[in-house]
Amino acid sequence: MMAWFRSLHARVTLVMVAVAALATVVAGLVGAQLIQSAAVDQARSSLSREATALSASGNVTDLASLRELAFGESGRIALILPDGAVTGAGRRFVSSGAVKKVLAGQSVSQTETVADVPVVVEARPIAAGGGLVLAEPVAAVTRAAGPLVTRLLWALLIGFIAAALGGALVARWVAGPLVRVAAAARRLAGGERGVAVDAAGPGEVAQVSRALAGLDASLAASEARQREFLLSVSHEMRTPLTALRGYAEALADGLIPDQEVARVGRTLSTETERLDHFVRDLLELARLEADDFRIDAQPVDAAELLPAVVEAWRGVWEPAGVAARADVAGPLPVVTDARRLRQLLDGLVENALRATPRGSPLVVAGRRDRTDVVVEVRDGGPGLSDEDLRQAFERGALRDRYAGERKVGTGLGLSIAVRLAARLGAAITAGRAPEGGAQFSLRFPSA
Repeated sequence: MMAWFRSLHARVTLVMVAVAALATVVAGLVGAQLIQSAAVDQARSSLSREATALSASGNVTDLASLRELAFGESGRIALILPDGAVTGAGRRFVSSGAVKKVLAGQSVSQTETVADVPVVVEARPIAAGGGLVLAEPVAAVTRAAGPLVTRLLWALLIGFIAAALGGALVARWVAGPLVRVAAAARRLAGGERGVAVDAAGPGEVAQVSRALAGLDASLAASEARQREFLLSVSHEMRTPLTALRGYAEALADGLIPDQEVARVGRTLSTETERLDHFVRDLLELARLEADDFRIDAQPVDAAELLPAVVEAWRGVWEPAGVAARADVAGPLPVVTDARRLRQLLDGLVENALRATPRGSPLVVAGRRDRTDVVVEVRDGGPGLSDEDLRQAFERGALRDRYAGERKVGTGLGLSIAVRLAARLGAAITAGRAPEGGAQFSLRFPSA
């Protein structure tokens, strides 16, 4: 039972019942007050017509005749004599103020309290002197309106019951789909994928259902990419480890001739460096996705940084026969972390050198584009297809596609680049270079 009270169905039902009860009480109070006010106004109108008709008839000396003509009880009729005296059973409802007004020739139409009794008073002067008074206690008027108030309350009670039942149905209509969506979310949280999400119910709940279905699809795709990435990582690390183990066992067993030891040592060093590079890429990617990755942003002139990048890689591009150069147009002020920007450019240059054949150009360029600073790394390699451009920054996408066709790295470089660019406040895009190969552009807001 307590579990039901804590459920959304119960809470929505109770809220709607409470709102219906409040509305019923307010409507009852206001309605009863309006009925009583209308009854008083109706009594005043009726008494006014009767008093006008009786005072105009001229037959006011016979009080019994007046009682017989009056619609109300005889005790509610009184005569004001020319000398100010009040006679008749209704004299207890006549105030001194009303007497003064009537003797002054004024009509009286008001609700006043006489002898602690609220009374509707209609008084008219008579041509022969004095006047006629018809009075009706407010309590008698409201008592006559009692049946109407009772009917109103019954109607409100029926309306309240209908509203409570409707609230329960609405609560079930709203809560039912949410309960099903919550159950689907728990299944997703438990690792299940391909969960069917019921989109029935209100539009907002249907939107939540569709969003959850989209999340399910995204999680499935993400986990598939993660599995592929882990398989790729395992394969990438197994290759150098296999070489290291094989040569290590051969050395331990004394199977390597003395003249081959130097060559084996170089092979072990190359494979160790390859493995170390891969591990460093994994660590860098993990650090970029952490919240505590530090960026020291300061004013930097990228125009001074680009030639230094080209010069730093001279020991690689010159022996490879690649024509590398820096193409800088004027000062390029940006606010960023110079060390991290150099790291990002080094990664892009390393990728470009891997793909650029002998005799082809490699350009590290910088220019102003309106209020932005654009830094580009362009090469004369085989370039990228439309599909490559769409998936360029996905982990291992290009590596898996071109393994065995081109020189490829760990498959993490561009994934690191896009995250590092975002941390530096830049937007990175992939495109086609005028030199015929690939182009990677960094766009910074100008300082």
